[in-house]
Amino acid sequence: METARKKSAESDAPIGGWTALIDDVLAGRWVSPDTGKAERVPYDSIVIEESLEGAEADLVAGLKLGEKFTVVADADTWDAMGSRVARALTKLGPVDIVILDRPHADMESIELLTGKLAGSEAVVAVGSGTINDLCKFVTAKQGRRYCVFGTAGSMNGYTSTTASITLESGLKVSLPSHAPAGFFVDLGVSAAAPKHLAAAGFADCLVRSVAQVDWWLSHRLLGSLYATAPYALQDEDEKALNARAGLLPRGDIAAHGYLYRVLTLCGLGVSMTGMSHHGSMGEHQISHYIDCFAGDRHPGTLHGQQVGVGVLTMGRLQRQMLSSDKPPVIKPTRIDRNGMARRMGAEVAGQCWTEIQPKIFDEKGADEFNAKLEALWPQLRRELQAFVIPVDEMSRLLAAAEGPMTAADLGLPVDFYREAVLHCREMRNRYSFLDLAADVGILEDFVAGEH
Repeated sequence: METARKKSAESDAPIGGWTALIDDVLAGRWVSPDTGKAERVPYDSIVIEESLEGAEADLVAGLKLGEKFTVVADADTWDAMGSRVARALTKLGPVDIVILDRPHADMESIELLTGKLAGSEAVVAVGSGTINDLCKFVTAKQGRRYCVFGTAGSMNGYTSTTASITLESGLKVSLPSHAPAGFFVDLGVSAAAPKHLAAAGFADCLVRSVAQVDWWLSHRLLGSLYATAPYALQDEDEKALNARAGLLPRGDIAAHGYLYRVLTLCGLGVSMTGMSHHGSMGEHQISHYIDCFAGDRHPGTLHGQQVGVGVLTMGRLQRQMLSSDKPPVIKPTRIDRNGMARRMGAEVAGQCWTEIQPKIFDEKGADEFNAKLEALWPQLRRELQAFVIPVDEMSRLLAAAEGPMTAADLGLPVDFYREAVLHCREMRNRYSFLDLAADVGILEDFVAGEH
């Protein structure tokens, strides 16, 4: 069985192996369609193979991180790969081990890890979202490099230069950080991980359609910066991954290979642009709201699982609004500041209120926006529809990957999910179809049908 599976993966890999194209980006050979110049990204090594057994020490040694090593993991990632990595590194030098107890990417865990890494030289993270974000953020603060061995394709932040951190106020934000010097993937380890992890990562990839629609809307109507490079990078691999969505929960090595390729290429896009907009717009705001404000109602689901449900919500909203050949007409923005304070707490509400001021329209601004919408709408509709994966197709793909598709699937109260969709636009200055629908006056009615 294993031999057959490996042969299938090898025959199904891109020409040049699992890091084809990724190697070109790292070597400065890939030319951006935005600038006509080769892009540079801050990585020394990205390796994705069916197995890394026996290669762990050589991979780390090539980065020249130091002569004393600290392996950081949690209980699950230690069992999955951490113990193997630590054992392999003993031939290079002394190895300390830090196993975090059910960590969260928050300021408390950052303070704890900062203390534990105070005397470290070479930090080697073994894990996915939380472990990577914590090690990324702490090492950036300390001015040292690190590397990461991924254990599950559960999110696209491995190769990004930001870290998703929950502040002491409870607000979850993307903070400037740095990239790992090395990112290493043993596809066999990830394929053996619990299948809900890959489903979460797949949802983070499925974002592309709705995020691109939101970002282009913002670019065309508000003049926000837009880049095509991130989409050009992952276009072919997105198609290959979607074709294999149903193989992810079966632990198919090739399906996991394409999952990691898309996750990696999306992260490289962040490095190139300095922004995460190409893969994080309205759908991510829904998930961020859940993480920040669900409290005891939070079912413990992963960010990517929540994002997948948000993708389908955004797909339905975008479909509804793009189905009309008449341009939307907005009114001055109405946001209840007292309501924000009740839902978010006064401190967070104050931070968010300041953050969202650029996308709040007064009467004059609404009139100017409507004039632009009227002039652009026929062409803008065509442009946006070119980016769309139909929501019924996205639903089919997410179901094939066995990802949650509704609030009920998440175990989240439906009334709170509706609150998240209705009010998440109040958190960040990223203009999406949520903002457009709210200013038109149809968002509340739309939300009432979401479940």
